[in-house]
Amino acid sequence: MAEGEPQIELKFRIYDGTDISHGTYALSTSVATLKERLVAEWPQDKTVTPKSVDDVKLIHAGRILENNTTLADARVTMGDLPTGVITMHIVVQPSVAKKKKADKKREEPSQNLCSCTIL
Repeated sequence: MAEGEPQIELKFRIYDGTDISHGTYALSTSVATLKERLVAEWPQDKTVTPKSVDDVKLIHAGRILENNTTLADARVTMGDLPTGVITMHIVVQPSVAKKKKADKKREEPSQNLCSCTIL
């Protein structure tokens, strides 16, 4: 991180309303780097835990942030917030569950709800 680089204060809120990993980050920090830190610092007492960076989705201002973007690219700015702290939401969606859902769709044959009878 270069000296004098703009920084922003972030906290991350998980599914049960708990805030984790409150800190100050440079605007050049990538979303993938944030996700790596979150996975490493994830509370062990939670029932849902991410196993990899791919299991974590960061949401800011109603948008899911992509791994290859930086905070500056995602337009994460303080704006007019009185406290200066921005809260990002974290959604944990294990890739195994996504794969099973996709496989289930492929395995189910399409059902023909119409039947014809020739007399």
